[in-house]
Amino acid sequence: MARPRIEIDKNQFEKLCSMQCTKEEVASFFNCSEDTIDRWCKRTYKESFAVVLIKKGAAGKISLRRSQFQLAEKNAAMAIWLGKQYLGQREDPTTAGASLEKLNELLNGLTYEAERQRNQ
Repeated sequence: MARPRIEIDKNQFEKLCSMQCTKEEVASFFNCSEDTIDRWCKRTYKESFAVVLIKKGAAGKISLRRSQFQLAEKNAAMAIWLGKQYLGQREDPTTAGASLEKLNELLNGLTYEAERQRNQ
């Protein structure tokens, strides 16, 4: 007599995939072996766990991206990071150096002017 199959809830499985859980984590969640997860995927989806994870994990990535864009509306650091990732924006160190040079010149000029006025 064969051992009864472990019940794997398809909805829960897909939620775990959307959170990018590994096969080991999914197996642990359902208290079964990774081989059991593989066999279940073959029966249920006619594909390997790796393929199912890629397909079902896409929904999680979409959700994460949506959250990041919403956060960027209130968080400058997130907006800067997203700009660098998606828009190719970057900090130009030559421009930053030039700006510091200008500030230095202004500061030196102000210091000189303050010394001149004190000596009068």
